[in-house]
Amino acid sequence: MELKEFLPPASEVARRTGPQDRIVLSSRVRLARNLKGFPFPGWAKRADRLQVYEKVAGAVAEVPALAGCFCETLDKLSALERQLLVERHLISREHAARTSGGGVVLNRQETLCLMINEEDHLRMQSLRPGLQLREAWAELDALDSLLEEHLEYAFSPEYGYLTACPTNVGTGIRVSAMLHLPGLVLSEQINAIIQSVNKLGLAVRGLYGEGTEALGNVFQVSNQMTLGESEQTILEKLDKVLRQLIEFEENARASLIEKNPKMVYNHIGRAYGILANAHIIASKEAMNMLSLMRLGVDLGMFPGVDRSLTDELFLLIQPAHLQSLHAEKLQAEERDILRADMIRERLRSVSRPGPPLPAPGSGG
Repeated sequence: MELKEFLPPASEVARRTGPQDRIVLSSRVRLARNLKGFPFPGWAKRADRLQVYEKVAGAVAEVPALAGCFCETLDKLSALERQLLVERHLISREHAARTSGGGVVLNRQETLCLMINEEDHLRMQSLRPGLQLREAWAELDALDSLLEEHLEYAFSPEYGYLTACPTNVGTGIRVSAMLHLPGLVLSEQINAIIQSVNKLGLAVRGLYGEGTEALGNVFQVSNQMTLGESEQTILEKLDKVLRQLIEFEENARASLIEKNPKMVYNHIGRAYGILANAHIIASKEAMNMLSLMRLGVDLGMFPGVDRSLTDELFLLIQPAHLQSLHAEKLQAEERDILRADMIRERLRSVSRPGPPLPAPGSGG
């Protein structure tokens, strides 16, 4: 089956809901594993990588939880298809660039995804909408145990699971969440918050992970070290910090509405005006404007408009998703025009925003 036929439409992805999803877009738990007796992918020859792929694919076929999944080598996927997976946060940008011996395994719900021969032989992840770290971990822990019945992992009694990057040695777990934090950005608190989170031993990255910027006011928060702490300890630590960040963001929004509603109204009104009227718009600008419109939806400034509208557009306007809607290859300038056309059409029935709702207890 073709990947584009297997992937659910963006409208379905945008309608997925979860706890605290006003602010927490998604939760992810990832495990890094390597096979005993094989060099890490970065040092492996092509024959070794292909052998690792066959072993992992064979184990996947034996696991009921992955029945009916999409399983393919990356060299069988086009550059566009690999970029689609990156834009959905199912594979890394680095994995999309590595085709020799690389592979991907994906279930239809997009809750489970395996990268074969990325930085490690196997990087499996569980994704959930909203704040669902424990649910994601339970699903992934069960999958890891099932795969381990068919694969012999590289493991040290002293250090734990062995990985290509020293920061993943031990449990091999990376726990993260994608947060929408426009309130903290508009109130100019975000830099101080990031510094505080970093001091707790956590990493704050942009939309596509390490080395990327926070497009659309979306930030990725994750643990940095995996050695010396149990999976449960890491989960609990991150969950606690995320709940504090949710509170900070909610307070920032409430304070902005109470103390400076005109500024909020101005930012969101201008964003709507650009999106509803632009004839040329780049993906970066569109993401940032949609972020503000999403904030407006959350603040009740667009009565009757569901958040899934902005979430769907946030996905559809990205280059590979936009390209996949058109048969011919598009240049960047053509994408900017078609992006603007699509957004204007989708916002045609959306009325301009009204004033933000007063913060509770403000007397407004």
